[in-house]
Amino acid sequence: MRNTRNALVWMTLFLLAVAVVVVLLYGPLTRAFMANPVFNGMILAVLFAGLVINYRQVLILGPEVRWIERFRSADAPDAAAMPRTRLLGAMARLLTGRHGEQFTLSTMSLRTLLDGIRSRLDESRDISRYIIGLLVFLGLLGTFWGLLETLGGVSAVISGLHLGGEDVTAAFRGLQAGLETPLSGLGTAFSSSLFGLAGALVLGFIDLQSGHAQNRFYNELEEWLAGQTRLSSGGLGTEGEGSVPAYIQALLEQTSDSLDKLQRVMARGEDNRRAAEQRLESLIEEVGALAEQSRGDHKAMMNMVRTQGELQGVLQNLAESTDSSSATDAQIRDQLQQLTHTLDTMRQELGVDRTELNEVLREEIRLLARTLARTGDPGRG
Repeated sequence: MRNTRNALVWMTLFLLAVAVVVVLLYGPLTRAFMANPVFNGMILAVLFAGLVINYRQVLILGPEVRWIERFRSADAPDAAAMPRTRLLGAMARLLTGRHGEQFTLSTMSLRTLLDGIRSRLDESRDISRYIIGLLVFLGLLGTFWGLLETLGGVSAVISGLHLGGEDVTAAFRGLQAGLETPLSGLGTAFSSSLFGLAGALVLGFIDLQSGHAQNRFYNELEEWLAGQTRLSSGGLGTEGEGSVPAYIQALLEQTSDSLDKLQRVMARGEDNRRAAEQRLESLIEEVGALAEQSRGDHKAMMNMVRTQGELQGVLQNLAESTDSSSATDAQIRDQLQQLTHTLDTMRQELGVDRTELNEVLREEIRLLARTLARTGDPGRG
């Protein structure tokens, strides 16, 4: 929890600023104070008392904070052994025998503790608010008192003013002397109003800072106690209490916790069931796709078997063709050899016939030449 140092620092700085202003305006403020020392002194005394009360309200928060810090620490002594506190007295009595984190609060106990602490804080601030109102009242009271003196003095001056047979100068001097009382009454009125309103302003700022410190203390205490609160019926309880109501309360709290856990388990089971259904639907879709793929693979296998059967027949025919082609190749080789022999024979025969043909042609040409020669001789003769 935070300490109260920040609030004390702001309060002290503000009072120092006010002191600086008082020093700068010391002369006029002294004359205003001396206009009615009784009322103004009373106002300053009330202001000082209000400042002391507000500082005390902030300072008493320090032991409360230290008490809570010691109680929250792991090595804290028993609550009964700790120094008693003013604001947290009821909580200290409830926490007797418990320290650290080994306790729980119900919502009713939490609200009761916080309401008690809030009421104590409000009671302490009520005094400060009353003092602020008292300062304003004293300022107004001094103002009305001074106005009454002024009215009485003016009435006395007017009733004592005679200009019949007296000297005008003496009458004017008497008028001046008579007006001193009303003017002093006005000084009383305005000085009392000045000090009363200024004191209320100063004390209002101090009370504001004190209220901020108390609110921070209350809020942080509420946050800590809320962390120790269980949403179940019953009061403050720990393990090991021997009284029958406490035992029944523990059973009820345990039953409530078990029901809460069961509800959470059922909620998680419902979520798991929904997730399992979704996964099952996905699995069904995947199995359907796998079945479709299996049917496609089966068709492909059947086609492959059919193709393999056809290929086996083709291979068998090819083997038979290969065997028959082997015999045909032998016949072709024999035929080719015979054809080669025949061609060689024909070439030889063609070579002989060509020679004979050449001889025959030569003979025929010679015969033709002789015939032509004989035919040419009678012509010349």
